[in-house]
Amino acid sequence: MSLPTTEDIIDDISFFDDWEERYKYIIDLGKSLPEFDDAWHTQERLVKGCQSNVWIQPSNEQDDVKGEVLVFAVDSDAVIVRGLLGLVLAAYNRKTPQEILAFDIDAYFAELDLESHLSPTRGNGLRSIVGRIQAIAHASA
Repeated sequence: MSLPTTEDIIDDISFFDDWEERYKYIIDLGKSLPEFDDAWHTQERLVKGCQSNVWIQPSNEQDDVKGEVLVFAVDSDAVIVRGLLGLVLAAYNRKTPQEILAFDIDAYFAELDLESHLSPTRGNGLRSIVGRIQAIAHASA
């Protein structure tokens, strides 16, 4: 199953009237993430700065149009964080390092009105996830 695009997510979230419904949507998005290999639950893959445990496993794949793209397997022990990972993957998964670094994640989060509805610790964790993926992209560029 492929993840929705950032545009799809923005459209879907704007459909909901309140944040309780939006949270349910985000949690469902997390439930749709592919399985994460248990062998990848290691310290090296653990994202520092998150309240919950978050693991990221990057890999490279060849895309017929774009060339080499980054593919991220992700997991968290918190259902809402898995959903947030789904939001981040919509922006970054199967993109070239250059596309990842050029994507305006702040504008995307602002469009979703996301950060004002997260606790400060969740917001910091979200920033740590984004930073880790951007660092991976930077190292691959």
